[in-house]
Amino acid sequence: MDLLKKIKIELWVLCLAGLLSLLLAIGTGILVRQELVGGKLGFISKGVVFLAELPQNLNKYLGFDLIVGEQRFIGIKGFQGKSLEEETYLLLSKYDGDTERSVVELIDLRSFEVKKTWRPDIKQINSLVDNSRPEFENIQITRHAKRYLIFHPFLTEDGGLIFQGNYSPLVKIDKNSQLVWQNQEDAFHHSIEQDHEGNFWVPSSIYPYRVDKKYIGSEYGNYLDDAITKVSADGEILFQKSVSNIFIENNLKFWLFAGERDPIHLNDIQPVLTDGPYWKQGDVFLSLPYRLMIVLYRPSTNKIIWKGVGFSSRQHDVDILNDHSISIFNNNAFIFYDDNGVDHHNEVVIYNFKTDSYSKYLQESLEQHDVRTISEGRSQILDNGDLFIEEQNYGRLLYFNKDASVQWQYVNRADDGNIYLVEWSRILYKPEDIKKVNKIINIVD
Repeated sequence: MDLLKKIKIELWVLCLAGLLSLLLAIGTGILVRQELVGGKLGFISKGVVFLAELPQNLNKYLGFDLIVGEQRFIGIKGFQGKSLEEETYLLLSKYDGDTERSVVELIDLRSFEVKKTWRPDIKQINSLVDNSRPEFENIQITRHAKRYLIFHPFLTEDGGLIFQGNYSPLVKIDKNSQLVWQNQEDAFHHSIEQDHEGNFWVPSSIYPYRVDKKYIGSEYGNYLDDAITKVSADGEILFQKSVSNIFIENNLKFWLFAGERDPIHLNDIQPVLTDGPYWKQGDVFLSLPYRLMIVLYRPSTNKIIWKGVGFSSRQHDVDILNDHSISIFNNNAFIFYDDNGVDHHNEVVIYNFKTDSYSKYLQESLEQHDVRTISEGRSQILDNGDLFIEEQNYGRLLYFNKDASVQWQYVNRADDGNIYLVEWSRILYKPEDIKKVNKIINIVD
């Protein structure tokens, strides 16, 4: 009888503990939600969010998230396939798992030989950042030297690189990887593209916000106020405009303020270099994946000239192909009932302004080779019709010939057997690129 009583008591205690755990989980969820949607519970909900994010932040500090989540491509390390015949280079940005740091390599694709490597001193760069600003308060944790990712580096005429660490200051280093300048007026992120005047368009996150506080308040963290930002070759901001304000001022406010902290998530700005029948020099194409939208915007008049919706989902990387067509790297990613994922495979979508029609480029090749990065990723259709793809989430690059065959692929696998991330590499093949590269690697004076 005593034993039965003991068992009953233990079951009662167990049930009570289970009920309390359930109530605690529900309460924690409510507090986290209150904080994320802008609740007023102050330090209590902020503390709960801190605890909830602790495992993720530890992963960031230790660098575990630099290893790709799914280890694919068994037995492949480095380049596999045939080199190119025409003079073409790869500006490869990668996390080097062997040296535990981010590097940029200039690779001759006629031989797969590394011609030059940049290794910036991230510790020194970070030491100059004003971490009293909320944007950079945790930069020593989230962007420390062993976990910093060099994002979309641009090769300059003098052999240097312009890059950022995705929500970090914008940086230029010289040919010897020494710091030249650093712009920390905003947290810069994603793409870096040069316009017809030699300036650079880079997405940035603005704080203090430019959007009216009646919509989003004024406290840091309430909202991601993404902006299109034009920066000079010397690192000075020449023009900046909040994308949310662009929407508001173009009578598109209904696309915003539905309880989302990051409704825009600007990930690419593609400047228009020459006039055409559908755009003008100085216009910019914008990729807004969380609105599933591509926008053609004219800064000179503050007008949205065109917007395309419904042919891509969570897309990245819009490129201008000719005077009437653009291409978009469509992640084709969705939030399913149990997880985020790609619906079958990524796509390269071409929109033709002349015929108002969409088509998919080398679709069977992307399907055959199971290209399916959920986030990020890039595509580049070369002038000869070849296609370059960066499958960022899985640390793989692919180069397809225009006949849909694979010329080569690259997998960023380290000696420890793990595949590490790549971060928005570029193919350099145009005459102006070749001239720049040859000067840098001392082939010509």
